[in-house]
Amino acid sequence: MTKGNSTKITDELYQYVLDHNPPLDPVQQGLVTTTYEKFPESAGMQSAHEQGPLLAFLVRLTGARRIVEIGTFTGFSTLSMAQALPADGALIACDISEEWTAYGRQAWETAGVADRIDLRIAPALDTLRAMPGEPHIDMAYVDADKENQIAYWEELVPRMRPGGLIVSDNTLFHGRVLDEAATGAAAAMRAFNDHVLADDRMESVLLAISDGLTLSRKR
Repeated sequence: MTKGNSTKITDELYQYVLDHNPPLDPVQQGLVTTTYEKFPESAGMQSAHEQGPLLAFLVRLTGARRIVEIGTFTGFSTLSMAQALPADGALIACDISEEWTAYGRQAWETAGVADRIDLRIAPALDTLRAMPGEPHIDMAYVDADKENQIAYWEELVPRMRPGGLIVSDNTLFHGRVLDEAATGAAAAMRAFNDHVLADDRMESVLLAISDGLTLSRKR
């Protein structure tokens, strides 16, 4: 196999990428900064800087009006998507932490999009299974516990509208998806990637963005 033209992403080149993408607004940047200050050991769970503008772009590109997010953390990705929704759009945000999401609530209120976000503090599988079973979701973003990744997928796919988009984060899992002896979350992501590849209900592409981002469209 011949690998295409590849570019090593240095810190300087990464900054160049950010400089040539839509900048974070003051509320978004404030939330990113607060997350690193308040939760330095967990801040890596926050979606990458460039993923905020990308998620907003995908919301506008697909014309999404109904979004489900699995794994909210402090709400940066939630904020980015909600800001791109039309005024009558709605985003269901699933998380299990009142502490983390409290910072998101503050930012959403400041940004004027809190009325578009329905935060549900409960296991995400419970939240998904309580939703109508018919297709009604335009877009979903999954960035939560990796061991349940396939279970989330199986609950989401039947509920996605034709043309609906599932965005799955961490699909390269720090490169550990190459390890056939991997265990835990790395093994779960290996299994998930194979599961997605074999699912003919969706068409998918795995992109080397941040820690791996898979875009899957409902056929």
